[in-house]
Amino acid sequence: MKFAVVVFPGSNCDDDSYHAAKHVLGQEAEFIWHKETSLKGADVVILPGGFAHGDYLRTGALARFSPIMGAVAEFAKRGGPVLGICNGFQILLEAGFLPGAMLRNRDLKFHCEHVIVRVEQTETPFTLRAAKGQRLRIPIAHGEGNYYAPADVVQQLESSGRVVFRYCDERGDVTERANPNGAVNGIAGICNEARNVVGLMPHPERACEGALGSADGLILFESAVAAMAQEGVMRTA
Repeated sequence: MKFAVVVFPGSNCDDDSYHAAKHVLGQEAEFIWHKETSLKGADVVILPGGFAHGDYLRTGALARFSPIMGAVAEFAKRGGPVLGICNGFQILLEAGFLPGAMLRNRDLKFHCEHVIVRVEQTETPFTLRAAKGQRLRIPIAHGEGNYYAPADVVQQLESSGRVVFRYCDERGDVTERANPNGAVNGIAGICNEARNVVGLMPHPERACEGALGSADGLILFESAVAAMAQEGVMRTA
């Protein structure tokens, strides 16, 4: 199978995502420049972390207009798996793939640390191999990761099972202390109604090998491979 890693000016986690797909999982992977209009036969699309276009105006506000986003929208509309990581999540919000917005971290500080997130839903292409309630130790690196949405939108996300990841402590309890940025309801990641588009603030691509301090993030990439295998889309690199 083939992963497409979309690269914007200012992306800085594109190589990490490519490495996880290509060298850790042994799958085909290709960088796609934001000015291109084709995903070149990709089976899975990743919008990586970084600072697309310098995060001018707002995080993701300029990247949403990149030519490649039209192809990503069509891909998602057909049910293709799309994963937005950190800045990629912010881009998905700005582009309307997912509801809500990102605010500055509540302490107005940039956070670069390992956190623990609890898997809330396994019915997505990126959590298929995980267990509900499973705790993952994954790093974050953001200054605007404070997820916000109006109360009715949050209620809808919760009632429809679209909160995919939630910040928690080592025991799996959702507490204010375990919430690094003030995100409403401790939300670390959500999905769309069709469940094929997932955005999360933590960086699973930076936690795919034990040498990095955690390999817990690999399960998102393994899940994508398993999901495509179920659909009969499987190519070796």
